[in-house]
Order: sequence, then structure tokens, then C-alpha cells
Amino acid sequence: MSFRLRPITSSDDPTVATIIRSVLTEFGANQPGFAWQDPELECLSKVYGSDNSRYLVVEQGTQVLGGAGVAPFRCHLDGVCELQKMYLSQSARGLGAGRLLLVRLLQFAKEQGYQYCYLETYGPMTQAQQLYRSLGFREQPEPWGNSGHSACDRWFVAKL
Repeated sequence: MSFRLRPITSSDDPTVATIIRSVLTEFGANQPGFAWQDPELECLSKVYGSDNSRYLVVEQGTQVLGGAGVAPFRCHLDGVCELQKMYLSQSARGLGAGRLLLVRLLQFAKEQGYQYCYLETYGPMTQAQQLYRSLGFREQPEPWGNSGHSACDRWFVAKL
């Protein structure tokens, strides 16, 4: 399968918000404590507009299949970014789109001078956790900071 990555635009915002909410519903995470209620879902193109942040969408043809972003993350260490809002529609999973997306974002994070990439996820999202582990992420016993997603129960970090 051929996928294309590109930065999110304002015209992508509604589609990406719908994909995120659909995936969260699929995994029973459409409740408080998850990204479901994040007000920025409706304007991700603005949220990731700074130089040290990026949100990429995955396309096949002209169809947006999902996306992910990285942004600075405040915690007990300096130089940490967070992988945020990585969600793919069912049709894009298991075909290499997620790996392509994550590799590109980790490359961007390194170029920005980040030393670590942190992420939070949810236990039932096992396929995503396998991808994270395969790219060098290691599970942590507790969160590294306060992302606002208190219902997430898995935390991972990769040294860049």
C-alpha cells in the first residue's frame, strides 16, 4: 500500500477529529480522561503550528486515514516531546502507515533537539503498543507528567 504523509491543514481538522473520536469509541475510551474531550481536537492545525511541534496526516489517494503529532512535554526532564493523538482508521492499521508516521515524527523530534519522546496510551490498544516497542519505546511504571489524560494506563518513552 502506498501512503503519503503531509502536515495537517485546517481543512483536515474535522476529518481528523472524527477519526480520533471513532477510534476512541472503538476501544471504549470515549469518556473523560481520554483525548475524546480535548477542546483542541477541532483545531489541531493551529495547535501544532509552532516550530517545535508537528502534526502529520496519513493519506491514501485523497483520503485522510489518520495522523499523529509531537509537541513539547513538561515533566521532570528537559528535552522531552510527547507523541500525541496518534490515531488511524481501521483500514490503515497493520499496513505500515503507523510505522511510517511514527518514524517520520521521531526524525522530526530529533531534528528539533528533543532527547526523549514520551507517550501515553490505553491497555486495549495492543497493536499500537507493539508498534511503539518495535521502534524502541520502553514501558514506564508511571506517567512522566500531567498530560490531562488521567484514564491512560500505559506510558512509554524512547531515547532519541
